[in-house]
Amino acid sequence: MITRVRVLASLGAGGVIYLTPMAFNQFGFDASQIGVGIAIAALVGTFSRFLSGFLLDSKVSCSFLIGFSCLFTLLADFSLVRADEFSSYLLGQLLIGFAAGIYWPAAELAVSLSCDKFSSRRGYALVRSADALGMALGALLGTIGAIIGFIRLVYFFDAICMISLLYIFSKSKLAEWPKRERISFKENKYSSISPEKPTWYIALFPILVISLVATGIFAMLQSTLPLDMVRGGLERPPLSEAVSGSIISIQLFLLVIFQWPLGRWLADRKIRFGLVLSLLCLGFGCFLVAFSALFKNGVFIIFFSQVFFSIGLAAFLPTATQAVIDLTPANKRGLSIAIFSQCFAITALLVPLFSGWFLDTNSHAFHLWLIMSLLCMSIITFFFKSLNYQN
Repeated sequence: MITRVRVLASLGAGGVIYLTPMAFNQFGFDASQIGVGIAIAALVGTFSRFLSGFLLDSKVSCSFLIGFSCLFTLLADFSLVRADEFSSYLLGQLLIGFAAGIYWPAAELAVSLSCDKFSSRRGYALVRSADALGMALGALLGTIGAIIGFIRLVYFFDAICMISLLYIFSKSKLAEWPKRERISFKENKYSSISPEKPTWYIALFPILVISLVATGIFAMLQSTLPLDMVRGGLERPPLSEAVSGSIISIQLFLLVIFQWPLGRWLADRKIRFGLVLSLLCLGFGCFLVAFSALFKNGVFIIFFSQVFFSIGLAAFLPTATQAVIDLTPANKRGLSIAIFSQCFAITALLVPLFSGWFLDTNSHAFHLWLIMSLLCMSIITFFFKSLNYQN
């Protein structure tokens, strides 16, 4: 059931996440205003993620929290579909951020609770495939809306998906914590951290640093890349919203193709291998986008970069999530997943603000992509040895 839930949630979110920057750019908002809205969503999401993690560790059901987030998403869609002023746009983004913060810890923990009969690493690979499929289809529908001149179609479609999720929860529920005492931390065969010692958060530190870099690039793909494409690079001419949306859709469909087979393959290998592969691919993808700004036909290099972004994200998402589960005592997993999801919230807060300001100041993002590429290589160098906790 959790796979169906993730498909529907991502189906609605795909168009909203990837097309909102282009939609409000089309409506006359500048990059800084768009970035502030996305940052407001992320800021509110930081608080709602901790709230969700606390409620999960208090044994509030995943089904209830996901259903609760659907209601706030519906309010956000209603606000954004009507938004023609900055205040309405900010309200919609605030509601989206709160809903996303409640949703993600519950949706992630539900996977671990549902994997009684098979490896949770394969479970995370499966639901990430569902996420990728939903995101790709949602972005494709948003692109179609842009082509026909009705880009706000994404908010109507998101609302339909949320209503469908509420209907599903009215009929059945996700897996919950077992009635007996929560599973002993020692049953986790991947773990080497004692639940009696407060060292699990120290062991998480390298994973969280890597996650900040990876989710920073993820945030750039959602907010910086769409604006960078429609504004143009040093030599690369501006692209239309339809072409930019098509490139984003291609990256998401490539993620669908890679996610399940790559996730299954990485499930039988060390956590370190998956994270290093992710950073290498994300770093090279950033380098290619930066390189594309130097050529008039740089759009083809951007197309090529989407292959590496897709592989990098497909390797990172299930691997990092499983690493967090492996390193955390069972009675702290709601909190640890909330902390992990804060990486998405922090970068979603800071990246749009900084990149929006940078684009308004420089009219291109060449240096941003180059810096992120170098940062990926640096992270591999500094944290390579500390990732060898799993045999």
